[in-house]
Amino acid sequence: MGKTLRSFVGVIIGIAMTATHVYASSHEPFYKGKVVKLVVGFSPGGGFDTYSRTLARHMPKHIPGNPTIIVDNMTGAGSLIAANHLYKVAKPDGLTVGNFAGGLILNQVLEKPGIEFDARKFEYIGVIAKNDPVCAFTKKSGITTINKWMSSSAAAKLGGLSPGNETDDNPKILKAALGLPLRVVSGYKGTSDIRLAAEGGELDGACWGWNSMRPTWQKSIEAGDVFVVLQATPKHLPDLPPNIPLAIDFAKTEEERQLIQMGIHNQSDLLRLYGVPPATPQDRVNVLRKAFEETMKDPEFLAEAKKAKLGVDPVSGNEVQRIVGGLFQLSPGLVAKLRDLLSK
Repeated sequence: MGKTLRSFVGVIIGIAMTATHVYASSHEPFYKGKVVKLVVGFSPGGGFDTYSRTLARHMPKHIPGNPTIIVDNMTGAGSLIAANHLYKVAKPDGLTVGNFAGGLILNQVLEKPGIEFDARKFEYIGVIAKNDPVCAFTKKSGITTINKWMSSSAAAKLGGLSPGNETDDNPKILKAALGLPLRVVSGYKGTSDIRLAAEGGELDGACWGWNSMRPTWQKSIEAGDVFVVLQATPKHLPDLPPNIPLAIDFAKTEEERQLIQMGIHNQSDLLRLYGVPPATPQDRVNVLRKAFEETMKDPEFLAEAKKAKLGVDPVSGNEVQRIVGGLFQLSPGLVAKLRDLLSK
């Protein structure tokens, strides 16, 4: 082979190698070597935090490029601060995922103050578990059954995080629909803080999701120091005694039933929301949605969730998007009723 030919071949090979390198570099997964921040709107130790830290340990392996996911607790106003941050501050680059309470979306529908986002513009990744709200009281409170609660001469003090959160709104709806004697003491940073306050005698109890309460208050429930007395769910939960009644069974009128159904039951699919800022590139949204769905079926994730007694009952990002849209189609009459009730 002549010198000129060898030089020509060398140039061709060099060009080919460069092109291959450029092609490979340009087709590396976006998330390779990246860090994804998972902003949780509640304090460490609570249900939202526990779920999110479990998710963060398993979801990266389902994302092409295997990024690191770190949890950042951004507490305040029942996760409203985190939701507003996701909408207004976080970059729409697919590297920030928010985890906030779905009840805030109803707050927007009801035109309540503090909402600085349009829930219809978030891109939703999914919900890790549907909410199954129950009400529980400490033994010290003296309320160990629904009958004792209903016959109580004093209003039970229930811990809440903020208006728009299930810990505040569900008791208010139950009080209006069923006449239960209660008073919501709001302003706690997370359900872990509510538990501590109840165990210290500052509160009588609280109402929030069984999927969160079960793993985080399990020892006290098993020891007989805390009693679940009411299920605010459409049907009985399989791992609670059948003699713990359903709230809706006490409703005497259609209006009372609608308040419980629309104000509590229909919110259950949205509680543990995961989403990204508006205008996040659709390809990255799709990657995160697919990874989330795969994680929900991952045997290792499910085993850890089971060990921690975390119920997994997911809702896909596309389905969440549909449910959110439906909330903005509620009848004006029901919206007005809920607005009046939840503004008190």
